[in-house]
Amino acid sequence: MTSTRKIIHLDMDCFFAAVEMRDNPRLRDIPLAIGSDGKRGVVATCNYPARAFGVRSAMSSHEALKRCPQLTFVRGNMDKYQAVSKQIRQIFLRYTPLVEPLSLDEAYLDVSASPHFAGSATLIAEDIRRSVFAETGLTVSAGVAPNKFLAKIASDENKPDGLFVLTPAKVADFVAALPLRKIPGVGPKAAEKLARLGLQFCRDIVPPGGEVPLPLLSALLKEFGSQTASLLERCQGIDLREVQPSRERKSVAVERTLASDLHQLTDAQQMLQQLLPDLQRRLEQSGKAHLLAKIGVKLKFSDFRLTTVETQSQHLDPVLLNELLTQAWQRRADQGIRLLGLQLGFKTQCEEQLSLPFEVALTHPNEFNYSAACLPG
Repeated sequence: MTSTRKIIHLDMDCFFAAVEMRDNPRLRDIPLAIGSDGKRGVVATCNYPARAFGVRSAMSSHEALKRCPQLTFVRGNMDKYQAVSKQIRQIFLRYTPLVEPLSLDEAYLDVSASPHFAGSATLIAEDIRRSVFAETGLTVSAGVAPNKFLAKIASDENKPDGLFVLTPAKVADFVAALPLRKIPGVGPKAAEKLARLGLQFCRDIVPPGGEVPLPLLSALLKEFGSQTASLLERCQGIDLREVQPSRERKSVAVERTLASDLHQLTDAQQMLQQLLPDLQRRLEQSGKAHLLAKIGVKLKFSDFRLTTVETQSQHLDPVLLNELLTQAWQRRADQGIRLLGLQLGFKTQCEEQLSLPFEVALTHPNEFNYSAACLPG
């Protein structure tokens, strides 16, 4: 069920908001959100006083202000957040080279072979938290466990500014009582499906020391297909994934949520032109222009449907992007456009080595998902 690995998951507490509160003491004790309070604004993140009112990340600004009328909005500064994130990453690397960043504000560390503190993952996590606060003025929550899945769950147990240690001896009881909705990847819809089957906790699927009843296994396979195997592993506390220090970037994108819907193609074309310089800058910063393999245009309609049109291209071609925009525009069924995005997809390193062809994909009308897998050599 468990391994001898020692994994730490570190998660900065309301990172963007915390940076702003650190830099402006007047923001420390008031409900604060990072984002825009405009008509189409969205909360990127918020501090804990705001969360006490029910404000959450990805919530519309309109809904956030309904829940917390005194909410203060601050526009984000991504350059500043990236600089702080790099500073924190360097702290992590003092303890182990096995650091896998998940985003600007969280990472996995494998400290199984770390010489620090006689190999105690608990003491390492405590020292990392002290160092981050001393050097950045920010707090970070940590989870220590035998694998990545359990460490990520553990880091959320004592937030904010907390530490939770899950030893191998405690894994079985902890996982048995774990709500299924807390498993990463089990979203609201999946949780509803599980609830309809009478399943709320991991023990409802895999009883401690028991096996999954065949009728239940059949029902899970019907609902979740190939994802069932991963679900069964998580319900037993199993996660064999290793910490991957290098996470290969597969795409870059820019997008803009519009203050009011666009109803004319010419207006959308003008917006595309406005987004191009930022996309070009991000492409240059990625250092992967030579690996560019596809370009695409994403539209979100007034009814929140998403559509993406993309095609193979080794160059950031404005003319081709306009052609893709026209194709996507024809799918709107008289709906206005509330968001326009541009995205670039890269060859992975293995695709570059094997010179694999890149498939052209058209998605409609659901979300686009970049995915690339290396073929066996």
